[in-house]
Amino acid sequence: MTNPHIAIIGAGLGGLTLARVLHVHSIGAIVYEAETSPSARSQGGMLDIHDFNGQVALKDAGLYDEFLTLVHQGGQQTRVLNRDGGVLMDLPDDGTGGRPEVQRGELRRILLDSLPSGSVRWGSKLLGAEPLGEGRHKLTFSDGHEAKADLLVGADGAWSKVRPLVSQAVPQYVGTIFVETWLLDADARHPASAEAVGGGGMFALARGKGIMAHREPDGALHAYVALSRSEDRLRLEFGDTEMTNARVAEEFAEWAPALTALLKDSDIAPVARILHQLPEDHRWDRVPGVTLLGDAAHLMIPSGEGANLAMFDGAELGKAIVANVGDLEQALQSYEAALFPRSALAAREASELAMSMFGDDTPRSLLEMFGVSDRDVETGSVSSDQSPIAPS
Repeated sequence: MTNPHIAIIGAGLGGLTLARVLHVHSIGAIVYEAETSPSARSQGGMLDIHDFNGQVALKDAGLYDEFLTLVHQGGQQTRVLNRDGGVLMDLPDDGTGGRPEVQRGELRRILLDSLPSGSVRWGSKLLGAEPLGEGRHKLTFSDGHEAKADLLVGADGAWSKVRPLVSQAVPQYVGTIFVETWLLDADARHPASAEAVGGGGMFALARGKGIMAHREPDGALHAYVALSRSEDRLRLEFGDTEMTNARVAEEFAEWAPALTALLKDSDIAPVARILHQLPEDHRWDRVPGVTLLGDAAHLMIPSGEGANLAMFDGAELGKAIVANVGDLEQALQSYEAALFPRSALAAREASELAMSMFGDDTPRSLLEMFGVSDRDVETGSVSSDQSPIAPS
């Protein structure tokens, strides 16, 4: 099979990286995306792109130099504060952290721009995939389009329509909700909050809750307010936006105003993000002609790895196809053999990070992950050579 018909479901970072790596090697693919255009919705905030996976994928895609032009200088600064706004740790961005920050939307843009015209079919939501035998599938889309694929790749996120073809696993609520907020033109309009966040990322944590924020290149502060909640309380307390704001504000009533302003003064209506995950060891038996990447394969607690893993998955799958273009099943076997242990390890590390951030011993446990001791905090001797490992 010298020219396989490859269908990638989902135009996120992982699916686009796969399409780009294939294109670099003169193998065509069509990306089907439910959204109607690249600008149909906001693409979120900052991502830290890691030198051991995300950056590797961008090099495989031939886009590393262009990626470097997107880096937010100073964005790797990391601060940990207490609930009163006191600084427990402040690690500057000295350019050696290996996790430069870029805007998700800009990273997606360079991937889209690197593909031939017509590579992405917008407004095409997958409705069904019918096996045709020998690994081929007939695909039906919401716009009435039908296609046949020799290889079907689910890069369609947490609630993947492709996943049921290979696995019965369903994402489960992890017991935590993030409320996403934005303060715009923060230096002028919210100077106290801007000072608290600093030039990069900020964590202010307590048992079962926290306020995390990051400075955007345009001077906005993008924040996530975290709360631990049972499913029953979640249904009771988060029925509408006004109730969400009131409940969350109650939880932080005694915290410093510079921190609580990140919630109370949001310039955009706060959005509740209910966190789900797949089993940490999620895997599936080989199903001819189908595979998954990114959150479709290994949805996990946010840890700063999600986008990096998705791009790395896409690049690794692309290289496996290139090496075995005449035998797609061998390509998928090779890809999945490496995918499963890699994603299981990342999922375990994400769970450990969540415990360090929101467990009984936070923020001390988070500081320990940065290599910062109680004595360092007491003496103010946190040095710039201590490498951050927490998410942005």
